[in-house]
Amino acid sequence: MPKADDVRTMFDRIAGRYDLMNRVMTLGIDKRWRAAAIRAAKVDPSTRALDVCCGTGDISFLLAEAGAEHVTGADFSENMLVEARKRQKSHRDPAAAKRIDFVQGDAMALPFEDDSFDVVTVSFGVRNVEVLATAFEEFARVARPGARIVCLEITRPKSKAANAFYDVWFDRVVPVLGGIVSRDKAAYTYLPESTKTFPRPPQLAEILRDAGIGEVTWRRFGGGIVALHRGVLPVPTKPAGAPADDVVAAGT
Repeated sequence: MPKADDVRTMFDRIAGRYDLMNRVMTLGIDKRWRAAAIRAAKVDPSTRALDVCCGTGDISFLLAEAGAEHVTGADFSENMLVEARKRQKSHRDPAAAKRIDFVQGDAMALPFEDDSFDVVTVSFGVRNVEVLATAFEEFARVARPGARIVCLEITRPKSKAANAFYDVWFDRVVPVLGGIVSRDKAAYTYLPESTKTFPRPPQLAEILRDAGIGEVTWRRFGGGIVALHRGVLPVPTKPAGAPADDVVAAGT
């Protein structure tokens, strides 16, 4: 994998046409996958959500539209955040858009306090992180007990036929489309390559569990080329015999 600075520079280059290329590359089906991620997040009016590797804000806007009290979109590419803020100014739901803050931040060293969010999402970005375990440990650190952790990412399908299509589409078609649509064939040669070494769903689930995230489940979409993982940060249990929170000690 290229160094973090190289990846950041690449995303800065393609930010202006990133959304268009996503629609072309996935034939628009990515909207369904993102909608599934929002359902997994179980947002309500009290939810404070963090969208890591937010890019131009697709998931951030959907979280706000779903009713989250506040959404923070974090990305290490400043140009991606510039595009997100442009979308924010002309968004179809101004009230929802006002509940979003876009900030620059590294997934492996998030600039937030412990126990800050009820939901942490990451979509199509975590495979670009240098150390996956560190990123998910950070997600768990900034999440409150009981928070939902949602990860949407490209993966390899299971069947031979789907794998054959996957190789042709991502190795040959996507770089050509990237050269035409984004005028950056190199970026869309790297992005498909980044999926090949990314952990398969069972291995990624173990990384989430090792980070302290519980109740981890996953499901596949798009013929198996996309996986949606969901977990919950455990709520600490009181030791047997410990007093309840609302019991006032004698003499106080």
